[in-house]
Amino acid sequence: VLVTASAVVFRDKQEKNKQLDIKKNLLLASGLIKSAKASEEEINQAYASVKAQVIDLESGKEVEQLDPQSFDQRKMAKDPKKNYKIPKEFDLAGIKVRSKYALAYKIIKNGQTAMLVLPVSGKGLWSTLYGFIALSSDTKTIRGIGFYEHAETPGLGGEVDNPLWKKQWVGKLALNDSFEPIFKVMKGQARSSTPGAQSKVDGLSGATITSNGVTGLVRYWLGKNAFGPYLDRVRSGQS
Repeated sequence: VLVTASAVVFRDKQEKNKQLDIKKNLLLASGLIKSAKASEEEINQAYASVKAQVIDLESGKEVEQLDPQSFDQRKMAKDPKKNYKIPKEFDLAGIKVRSKYALAYKIIKNGQTAMLVLPVSGKGLWSTLYGFIALSSDTKTIRGIGFYEHAETPGLGGEVDNPLWKKQWVGKLALNDSFEPIFKVMKGQARSSTPGAQSKVDGLSGATITSNGVTGLVRYWLGKNAFGPYLDRVRSGQS
């Protein structure tokens, strides 16, 4: 009885903390807050410029019937009636299935879309990595990256959390001029003389599988089988 009562009493608080954590990680990836220790007030103040939408990934259109606040993308991915089995040739992220719908976030400044923040996920060595990638309004230029959940090896694949490594992403090109994914976590260092350096960052030392996994998840989610149709609509002004 005590356990059941506690679960009921704290359910709302747990849900509130979950939503706050999502906001915090989204804002960290987009650079709108700088510290993971930001207060609830700071997080909510920065989040005021964010507009959340639920997107039909096949068409790229907003699904107004689904509430972004209660939408659970992971839960929907487990529902046979609401998920999508990814053809093997397209499954660069190694996740096999995804929800038919996904959240997308716009950062609004002076009435205009200044940035897009998209949830991404994919297989590393030991785990599925979950995070956010932030793009400029041109939909090509990366503004930031952040992973908020994974179980990669500390000091190796776990270096996806290293601020210095994440800083390399800022200003890199995720897509080419034809809006096809080209971003890559390379093996070794991405020097200015490296061919295609504008779309590459350093590999994670001793973590080739995690590095390849990050490359795959970025290319998948920004490609035609995921957020591609939505990004097309953003570029054409339809979204």
